[in-house]
Parts: sequence; C-alpha cells; structure tokens
Amino acid sequence: MEKVRAHVIIEGRVQGVFFRYHTQETAYQLGMKGWVRNRRDGSVEAVFEGDKDKVEQIIQWCHRGPSEAKVIRVHVNLENYTGEFDDFFIRY
Repeated sequence: MEKVRAHVIIEGRVQGVFFRYHTQETAYQLGMKGWVRNRRDGSVEAVFEGDKDKVEQIIQWCHRGPSEAKVIRVHVNLENYTGEFDDFFIRY
C-alpha cells in the first residue's frame, strides 16, 4: 500500500469542541501517525502519515469533525511521506 503524508488546516468552529481529541481517536482507529494542534488564529492544524486510503478517510472526517464543530474550510497539502512519527499525538 502506498504511504502518503498530508498537512491539513481546518477552519471554522474547531477549537473548544474537542476537535483535537476526536482527531486523535480517529487517527488511532485508522492507524495514522502524526500530530494535531490548535493554532493561534482559531484553526486546527494536523499532519497525517499512513496508507493512502486511510489518509483520505481522515481528511474526509476532517470536513465534518466532531458533532460540536462547524467546519468551514479544509486546506490539504500533500507532501512526501517521511515515516518520522511513531504515534499520533496532540501537540501543544
């Protein structure tokens, strides 16, 4: 299976709604590696690495997010897979 990396920025009402926690849970379920964090501008940023189909699934999930979120826009930048992560974690 082809491995890919996606750098994603999610805009909308995505802070204060457990977006990072739910992203981490979803990433674990899909076997993703990488991280997620809040940004000062109110958006959420994440890097996902894993099998191409799983990365596509989590990007689709990011368009919805948890039930409390209201996602307006998702920016996706595909990058070269690095394999640098051992896990998926919340960055602070």
